Amino acid sequence: MTSLAHGARVRKSRTRAASKRRPVVLGGGVVWIVLFAVLLAGVVAVNVAVLRLNLQLDHSNTERTELKADISRLRSELSSVAATSRIERLAQGELGLVAADPDQTTYIELGK
Repeated sequence: MTSLAHGARVRKSRTRAASKRRPVVLGGGVVWIVLFAVLLAGVVAVNVAVLRLNLQLDHSNTERTELKADISRLRSELSSVAATSRIERLAQGELGLVAADPDQTTYIELGK
C-alpha cells in the first residue's frame, strides 16, 4: 500500500466519522432550541404570574383605601353620637334640664 492510498483511506474514514457526528450536532442544536423555548415559556409564565399578582395587589389597595374611608366616616358618626349623648347627660345631670314634651313645643314659622 502506498502512502497516497493510505492517505485517501484516512480521509474517507475521517469524512465518514465527520458525517456520523453531524446528526449529533444537529440533534444538539435541536436540544438547545427546545431548551431555549422552554426557558422562554418559563419567563413568560413568570411574567404572567407577576402581572396577576400586581392586579390582585391593586385590587387589595383599592379595597383598603375604601375601608379606611369607611372607618373614618364611622368614627365621625360615632363621635357625633357620643357628643350628643354626652351633652344630654351633662344637661340633665349638672343643669337639671329635661327634654321638652313634643306636645308643649310651639314652632314659629318665619316669612320669607
